[in-house]
Amino acid sequence: MAITGRVTEKSIHTRVLANLQRNLSKGERIQDQLSSGKQINRPSDSPTGTVASMQLRAENRLNSQYIRNADDGLGWLSTVEGTLTNSSSLINRARDLTLQGLNAGTNGAAASEALASEINQIRESLISYANTKYLDRPIFGGTTDGQVAYNSDGEYKGNGGKTERKVGAGEPVRVDTRGPDAFGADGSDSQLFKVLDSIAKNVKNRDTTQLAADLENLDKAAVLMRTAISEVGARYNRITQMKDAAEDRVLSVTTQLSEIEDIDLPKTIMEMQLQQTSYQAALAASAKVIQPSLIDFLR
Repeated sequence: MAITGRVTEKSIHTRVLANLQRNLSKGERIQDQLSSGKQINRPSDSPTGTVASMQLRAENRLNSQYIRNADDGLGWLSTVEGTLTNSSSLINRARDLTLQGLNAGTNGAAASEALASEINQIRESLISYANTKYLDRPIFGGTTDGQVAYNSDGEYKGNGGKTERKVGAGEPVRVDTRGPDAFGADGSDSQLFKVLDSIAKNVKNRDTTQLAADLENLDKAAVLMRTAISEVGARYNRITQMKDAAEDRVLSVTTQLSEIEDIDLPKTIMEMQLQQTSYQAALAASAKVIQPSLIDFLR
């Protein structure tokens, strides 16, 4: 014989209140999502989604740092490239003056003096270019903590250090150029400032024999300068490409994060409306199920 359990008023009240509480909790969760615009407001909302979100955010921060490093590196390389390009133009002008100086037979003493003076001015301008700074650091001085890469005599005062920026996975990219790599090593016959000093003296003295050797050394210095410009351009292009890749990855990761974290607004609004309707129906049903007790009649 089946035994029927006894259902008391208290058990009915308890169940009704528990169901209403669950309904309210679900409505509160949906309301939180609508308020924040996020599906995940606490780790318990989605443990796996929380882990994925944290990993994607870490990757996003890494690529954002790569972009900032790339911007700084491009600033360095733009300054280096512009300085070397201007220096190359001055070298071309010095070459033209040297060729004029070789025409000693047609140049008088005053003309030779004027040529020598302009060459000296070019030399001083090039030394000034060699001491160009970016963010208060000499761009041709390596990692020196000094204020200049070259002294007034054209001697290198920097060091052999490299300024590098990590702009992606793999090796960092160099963003500076050492003075000797662009202007020639001290002690070398083709060291630019030494060559120009010699040219100025020999033009003034109208020594065509020495000027011919100076012209050859000046051409070597010009080749070294053009090589440095081309290397800087290659590094500039590499950083630009890596920056573009990092920006694309940030956009991709942001999209993935949105898919994991962000709510589907129309869907969530519909769920909220259904939840409100469900709660109102539950309240109406509860009012019918919970009949007045003896105490209610005695009031």
